[in-house]
Amino acid sequence: MKRLLIPLFLLSGCSGPAPDPVSYFKVETPRPFGYVLGDEIPQRIILETREDMVLQPGSLPVKGALNRWLNLNEARVTKTGRHYEIDLRYQVFYAPLEVKMLTVPGFNVLFTQGGETLSQAVPPWSFTVSPLRELAVRKGEQGEYMRPDAAPSLLPNDRNLYGLGLSLLAALSIGLYLGYLYGCFPKLARRNVFKRALRELKKLTRADMEQALRIVHQALNRLNKQPLFHNQLPRFYRRHPEYRRLDPELAWFFNYSNRYFFSGGLTVIDYDLERLKNLCERCRQIERGGQ
Repeated sequence: MKRLLIPLFLLSGCSGPAPDPVSYFKVETPRPFGYVLGDEIPQRIILETREDMVLQPGSLPVKGALNRWLNLNEARVTKTGRHYEIDLRYQVFYAPLEVKMLTVPGFNVLFTQGGETLSQAVPPWSFTVSPLRELAVRKGEQGEYMRPDAAPSLLPNDRNLYGLGLSLLAALSIGLYLGYLYGCFPKLARRNVFKRALRELKKLTRADMEQALRIVHQALNRLNKQPLFHNQLPRFYRRHPEYRRLDPELAWFFNYSNRYFFSGGLTVIDYDLERLKNLCERCRQIERGGQ
């Protein structure tokens, strides 16, 4: 029997101790002094545990009032593998009459592994809190010694104002241009009717007489806002009396167009195209406000 016990005793002596459940533990806190009523105090707890250990969130402090002068505003846990970071944010509501030492209470962080529960103690942390004002308020010639903080100097905002002005100008320009494209300014659009027609006519030759006639017809129709025929010229002049001085040229244009499209056999000469261009040029002068 003794021979069996001796090897077991030797084996137990050779086996190492069980690994600690928490291999790394650290509490990071800010300065322990210089706090006043309403200040927030952050605290970070860093742990590294064995495999398969699970932190129990119920073991952490609950958000809200911890006592009559201390609140917990935030409790956040970040887990990366076996690495835990617990971020706590406390807020002080103690108004002392003189510098006073206070203590954030400690607690135990619980972990479970299988059916086993393990804990890691977080120690309490002490700090000092100062009064907002002296117990005996000093007074000077202008009243109480306490005064508000100096107002901060304003940042220059000239560039912002210039940028805003340029942005508004660009937006206005784009809006006006879109309105022009969509026909929101019919008077402005009408002033360019013969400008566009004249630009197209200058590219044509005698062989393109049919296209030239159609261009002038379309310009007159746009100005009239409906198809314009020879017999409707008197009504057209009542709406646009400035074009009455072109009555001989317009009458020639309609007669020539009827002969070209409906009579057949009309011989086109260079003079006809030049006369058509001159008519369009005179219409362009009238739409620009000229004589």
